[in-house]
Amino acid sequence: MRKEKNYVINEYTPLLAIAGPMFFELLLGIMLNNIDTLMLSHYNEYMVGAVGNANQIMFLINILFNIIATATSVVVAQYLGAKMYDKMNMIYSLAVIFNAVFGVLLSALIVVLNPAFMAFLRISDEMRSYAMTYIYIVGGGSFLMAVYNVLIQILRCNGYPKIGMYISIAINVINIGGNYLFLYGGLKHLNMGVAGVAISTVTARLIAVIAAILFFYIGKIGKVSIKYIRPFPFSQLMKMIKIGLPSAGENFSYTAYQMCLLSFVNVMGNDSVNARAYCNLLISFAIVFSNSSAMATQIITGHLVGAGKEDMAYKRVFKTLLVSMPITIGLAFINWRICPNTLKIFTENENIIALGSMIMFVDIFVEIGRCLNMTFICSLKAAGAYLFPLIVGFFTMWGLGLTLGYTFGVLLGIGIAGIYMGTAADECVSGLIVMYYWYKKKWYGKAVVEKKEADKEIQNEE
Repeated sequence: MRKEKNYVINEYTPLLAIAGPMFFELLLGIMLNNIDTLMLSHYNEYMVGAVGNANQIMFLINILFNIIATATSVVVAQYLGAKMYDKMNMIYSLAVIFNAVFGVLLSALIVVLNPAFMAFLRISDEMRSYAMTYIYIVGGGSFLMAVYNVLIQILRCNGYPKIGMYISIAINVINIGGNYLFLYGGLKHLNMGVAGVAISTVTARLIAVIAAILFFYIGKIGKVSIKYIRPFPFSQLMKMIKIGLPSAGENFSYTAYQMCLLSFVNVMGNDSVNARAYCNLLISFAIVFSNSSAMATQIITGHLVGAGKEDMAYKRVFKTLLVSMPITIGLAFINWRICPNTLKIFTENENIIALGSMIMFVDIFVEIGRCLNMTFICSLKAAGAYLFPLIVGFFTMWGLGLTLGYTFGVLLGIGIAGIYMGTAADECVSGLIVMYYWYKKKWYGKAVVEKKEADKEIQNEE
């Protein structure tokens, strides 16, 4: 089967052609994740901290969904780069169907384990009931994200990064409208609060999945059907799990590490909890450029490695860093300078604003390390070197980040800013290590697509 593509990704593809739409998609995605915090901040501050705690759990669950989604990005990009089009419908079907089933099972587990999550995070009594309500609803519908994550990776790798941006615009409008309806509009008399916000979020995600499916078929990218996975391709599934599991393990370790840090913050008082929630919202906007650049480079790297152009991939990643690092530092610095004003969007509590200012200063150093990590780890995954980032991340997070965070934040009494100091040390050290690994070209020869497979496919086409 010869597939005529509307958009070819190769060494000549401009970074902004993919990163630009992804920038706006991620920006809008951040707005969707944080609009609940913003709108609740003027409704009930206890609900803000509750949703912040609940979202930490949801991030953890989303990582499990990304086991297959991450693998899908790597496999699809490399197979398309190698022009192995005959296998694409099988890969699409395997990824979507498996993640859908896995998502439903995990959603049910989230609901059952909700009380255990609350106990682990030591959430205050004022926030606990709100956090549990949010998780019951959003966690119960989290299987929608499992399906969407896979579909959006397929669309990106096929050269359609703008579709995610369009979907994000639509679901943000829906989510904001739904939140307003429940909190301040026609349905405010129901006094649903967090429950209304959660229902709005799940509804927006359902519409996002439907839209992604429609774009998949309208764009004639491929087909998803059980017939394409008969007999069931266990070897392909194991290959994808082998790719996705270390990546997910790295992210899972990171989120578990963040949950441990959050448990330290929760005993520092509600002001510290809310300062963290507000600052993380502001930080998420500052990192969106470097994140989109790293993800775009991952797609390009996957295509280049699949095509056997490793030297071009090597140079391309450093070129990305020269663009993303100065912009990331500049955004983090601006974020710190204006945070006394931006934090007033959420609260008039002077103690929270003072704590937030200290956090945002330390975050400048966090973002330097994070930019290195995102750029090189995404590229290593695309090249097939998915195990090394897991090992590095595990030792730096738990050996440096947690230890120093506890030492500075708790033992030395610096408070929440001390927690972020530990994170800065973790990000910077691990970032330098993965950059050195890429620089030494230790990832060469780790491609998912074997050269003999790709050569055979090209010969068949000719």
